[in-house]
Amino acid sequence: MTSRGRRDTLRVAVVGGGPRGASAVERLLANWAALGDHGDPRELEITVFDPFEPGPGKVWRTAQPREFLMNTPSCYPTLIPSEPGLATPRAGGSFDEWRATRRRELDQGVPAGLSHEECSELGALGSSDFPPRALYGRYLAETFADVLEATPAGSRVAHVAAEVTRLGRTPHGWAVTTGDGRAREADAVVLAVGHVPARLSHTQRELADAAARLGLTYLPPAAPADVDWDVLPSGQTVLVRGMGLNFFDVMVRLTEGRGGRFKEGPNGVVEYLPSGREPRLVAASRRGVPYRGKAELPGYYAAGVRLRWLTRAAALAPRAAGVTPSFDTDLWPLLHRDTLWAYYSTLARTAPDALPPGFLEELDAALSVTDPTWEELADKVVAASVPAQHRLDLRGLGAPLGGRHFRHRAALDADVLAYLEADAASSARGEDDPLKMAIAALHRGRAVLKEAVADGGVTEESWVAGLRGWFEGLVEGLASGPPPLRIRQLAALVRAGIVGTVGPEPRFRVDRGAGCFVAESPWVEGPPVYAAALVEALAPANVVAAADSPLLEGLLADGLARPKYLAGADGVPRPGSGLDVTAPPYRPLDVNGHPVGGLYVLGLQLSAVQWGTAIAAEAHPFAEPGEAADGAPYPSAQRTLRDADAVARSILGL
Repeated sequence: MTSRGRRDTLRVAVVGGGPRGASAVERLLANWAALGDHGDPRELEITVFDPFEPGPGKVWRTAQPREFLMNTPSCYPTLIPSEPGLATPRAGGSFDEWRATRRRELDQGVPAGLSHEECSELGALGSSDFPPRALYGRYLAETFADVLEATPAGSRVAHVAAEVTRLGRTPHGWAVTTGDGRAREADAVVLAVGHVPARLSHTQRELADAAARLGLTYLPPAAPADVDWDVLPSGQTVLVRGMGLNFFDVMVRLTEGRGGRFKEGPNGVVEYLPSGREPRLVAASRRGVPYRGKAELPGYYAAGVRLRWLTRAAALAPRAAGVTPSFDTDLWPLLHRDTLWAYYSTLARTAPDALPPGFLEELDAALSVTDPTWEELADKVVAASVPAQHRLDLRGLGAPLGGRHFRHRAALDADVLAYLEADAASSARGEDDPLKMAIAALHRGRAVLKEAVADGGVTEESWVAGLRGWFEGLVEGLASGPPPLRIRQLAALVRAGIVGTVGPEPRFRVDRGAGCFVAESPWVEGPPVYAAALVEALAPANVVAAADSPLLEGLLADGLARPKYLAGADGVPRPGSGLDVTAPPYRPLDVNGHPVGGLYVLGLQLSAVQWGTAIAAEAHPFAEPGEAADGAPYPSAQRTLRDADAVARSILGL
């Protein structure tokens, strides 16, 4: 019996124990503690359902290969909120704070509970370095344990190491059924399931079926930590489709993970020393090249890049006026201006001889024109003053090999290598590189856009055709790339003959006569690439209607949830990637469009009403100088934690 007195129990099921589920638990406990003895007379019972350890969950589990790195630096992520106005956290801090504490402990002796590998990683890891995903998982596990250790009176947390396969209504709430057939009761359920498997597309099924018939190796989309890479033979050609973040995991697992070594010379050029156990990787993507590497910066954002046009006030002005803006006509032009200014102001600072006197003043005047003629005026200023080799070509950045023909594959790989070396050099220049600063403006602008477009912040047509149609692919390829080290390592592998490429707009098929996969590009002459193995270096599709999940399939079949439908340019509604939900706190809408009581959604399944749902909460949200009198940060920076807080407060009746 606690000081509250036990009259009843409020039972909450949190389905999914990764960062989103852990945040829900932390926010429930923090808000429960804030109630004090004058709050709810019941006891609070939270049950976390996940086959994996709560905190890291499956994606960030600590047992995954150490070669897999985060694509955000140590200074960025946090599980614990720091925004004012939220119930005070009872334990824990950001990853960087945890890293610094553990680093101090290293100086005094080996910290208890850490492996030798973890100690070595912490000893070399700085605030601007990119940590192994397994080490971030250790932070999540320890932080979640600290939260549980500070569990307030009248509450308790349990973990059920099983997957939830069914949710059903009961007269008093919910029945939560796990894979063993056992059902447990709950008054409220938080869906925080994160990444779930997806059914293969028609093309992928055809490749998988052909591989099964011909005895080929086909590895479908999956998290790299879930794949048995030993099935790929040494010394043979392996086709890899996709050159985004998963590609770099595949690359490093099949090289360094098989005993090879990367050796960095005094000039920064990386050399690869093979083990002899590597396959030969031939990679393909629509653009023909990988994502650009991140710039080498002391923090997550470039300190010298300030948004002048896409300010929070400007981005939210249409909504404040009761108008739903278009991404293409109302928001993108503002960020486009900031991107151009970041590029040319950096160019003027680092290469003043490339520009005539007064150029920046003329450009500033053109960019400051408020009607649509600004773009034509800016183009004229640039064309009159900037040599062609120094001009920013945003469309060209999205297709660096676009329109080019190659006489043979060796010529293609030589150009790809030159692209990688130039990108690595660009990253090394950091804030002194105009291109990386243009990308930095796009990167910073995402934080503003994330808030502006959420929950119906732009028209459905521009969400589909603009934001998700063309902008997302462009900005991900430029600003969501790997740590800069990975680009230098990939260049080393190309020089060593371990990695080659297929070319832009690749086509894949199965040659049944030859008994192998075939890949070719219409832009590359010569024979295609033949291989007995094909790897899909792609994450499973984050589309609820295609989820290979008994839980989500059951909710949709039972009418307790439905996909969000969005109208395209033709006005025809089409299913979006996420669930249809209410405004925060997000409750799913049933098949008839009614909110489902006692059921809440967090994370990736909100992708049809939020943009960037996979991005973690930022430890130290930024505010542009002078943006707000109180210096308030952009709320989008810790949006995932505020969503969890809103769910917790709703469940507790606050």
